[in-house]
Amino acid sequence: MNRILPHLVLYSDLGKDSILVRLAEIVRDRKNGGAVEALLQRTNAQVKRLLDLATACGFDEDLWQCYLTWVLMTNDNSFTRTCERVGAAEDGSVNRFAENDFAVFHQLFHYDFTALEQYLLTDCFSILTDYRAIPKRERTYNRDVSAQVRTLRKALAGASDGHEMFRLMTDYYRQYGYGVFAMNRAFRIRRSEAGLQFLPISNVDGVRLEDLLGYELQKTELRRNTEAFLAGRHANNVLLYGDAGTGKSTSVKALINEYYDQGLRMIEIYKHQFGELSHILGEIKNRNYRFIIFIDDLSFEENEVEYKFLKAVIEGGVETRPENVLIYATSNRRHLIRETWNDRQDMEHHGDIHRSDTMEEKLSLAARFGVTINYNAPSPKEFHAIVRALAERQGISMDEKELMVKANAWEVRHGGFSGRTAQQFVHYLEGLEE
Repeated sequence: MNRILPHLVLYSDLGKDSILVRLAEIVRDRKNGGAVEALLQRTNAQVKRLLDLATACGFDEDLWQCYLTWVLMTNDNSFTRTCERVGAAEDGSVNRFAENDFAVFHQLFHYDFTALEQYLLTDCFSILTDYRAIPKRERTYNRDVSAQVRTLRKALAGASDGHEMFRLMTDYYRQYGYGVFAMNRAFRIRRSEAGLQFLPISNVDGVRLEDLLGYELQKTELRRNTEAFLAGRHANNVLLYGDAGTGKSTSVKALINEYYDQGLRMIEIYKHQFGELSHILGEIKNRNYRFIIFIDDLSFEENEVEYKFLKAVIEGGVETRPENVLIYATSNRRHLIRETWNDRQDMEHHGDIHRSDTMEEKLSLAARFGVTINYNAPSPKEFHAIVRALAERQGISMDEKELMVKANAWEVRHGGFSGRTAQQFVHYLEGLEE
């Protein structure tokens, strides 16, 4: 292992602390007669890291090959970037370097750990390469990463040589891309000493648009705009506004489950992170995905000025917003920013009343959303229909008259008519059942 890793060119930047590099150092020190106890301790540390990664990503069967597959899927280099955008050119000179690297990975895929196990008196690698993972609840690991790694791992393990691995990986890069955006559908951001980080959200809510009862016109408009965006046609930033608990956020979250396989990704940001928007756009503008920047519960108080960052990014700044990015926001306020009568103090009267400059400044943010979709609170009749449908979906058997009486009593105590109130009521009924 320590002799073949130096032959890597495009994939040579594995990181000094990567599991692969650390194990190669252990193999080298074993051949040089290193102390068994120290080498065993170092080996067990890397085995633990591999098991931790396998648990987080849902690896199974051959964890060593899963890990190598994960390395190939996440490595950022000139070859993976090019393949994501345009695929592998048939006569590209870089292909010779890539095929050389995949020949190395082919050897690593079928590496024989027997000599190392005998030297250390351990069978840890035999266990890792024939692993049976404990069944886990879906929310405890990233199901998207798990599915992709396990499927691709089997294909790569069956490859006859590095050339076939090259073909499989270039097909993967062209279809899915590389790195965290290839394997995850939704992200948050964090600023650290290393720079801006995109943190995958592993337990994405599996809700779909059909799960949201009612609001058919609103969902149709949201689908239309999103599908135009994915098709590369002109599409607009979207503001979903209206009463609390009506499904605005649910509708946006459902999009990532509906269109993930078509290259849609979502980045959720908060108001205090608006200053990072230009940095976010710089990181994602050249990627072969379509990104929705999702801002939930967007509103500003009178003295808050963060909305100016958002205005500049949406429309009006020197730098053009990338064509692969849209902003979807939800708000309980139609105009997003709290208005006061003081905002009207500089009115001018010339026959007609003209809005003040202060008000124009505040209202101009909402005007930058080309599509605005209103989610009104349901009527009592619509609320009852939602309750009946949710109760039926959850298998709750109760006389309809009794169900409606209890739903009305719950609504009075828990915030009025809304889909959220109906859902909470049905959850309450579920909790009563033994």
